[in-house]
Amino acid sequence: MTQPLMPRRAFVLGAPLALGACAQSVWAPDDFIARSFYEEPGQKYLELFTMLNTKSGNGAHTSMIISASQRVIWDPAGTFGHPSIPERNDVIFGVTPQIKQYYISYHSRITYYTVAQRVNVTPEVAEMALRAFMVAGPVAKANCTRVTTTVLRTIPGFESTRVTYFPTSLMDQFAERPNVVTNEYRETDADDKSVAAAQIDAAIRAGQ
Repeated sequence: MTQPLMPRRAFVLGAPLALGACAQSVWAPDDFIARSFYEEPGQKYLELFTMLNTKSGNGAHTSMIISASQRVIWDPAGTFGHPSIPERNDVIFGVTPQIKQYYISYHSRITYYTVAQRVNVTPEVAEMALRAFMVAGPVAKANCTRVTTTVLRTIPGFESTRVTYFPTSLMDQFAERPNVVTNEYRETDADDKSVAAAQIDAAIRAGQ
């Protein structure tokens, strides 16, 4: 199912992190994370995000929502960020529905679209995934899928995951899982993340 988001970006993120060959550690304080806590009601799940080039279909990035006792985004070597959103080593906390929309729309633009693949899991498995990914970062550039697949292999029900550097390979593996729910998110705004970041910032400051 293809789901269009905003025709124009109405939000902004902080400037992308300047990461070189080595990963950069980010560590939000405990009280910041506690104030931002969000637990999604209902079924627990893992939701894989794959960002794909609209022309070539090549994968550009892998990330994942983990909905457990709290909902976070595992964003290895990602550039999404804002001073109002706590992060610890590639784990983004306080992922409300609005923050989730910001995140997807930040990555979905004229040159890239986002494929989301949701797999329901038990609360116990969701909690194990949460704990595992919370200690997996920070991740160096070009290693987002390799680290994600390596961690997934330690989660019950995902042990057969093949380790790969390629986002589309992991996406194909998720597509083979039973009862996976897949959505596509596309936007038509220009390929300029600095503009997207400024707009997201404005929306967050305005309380939108």
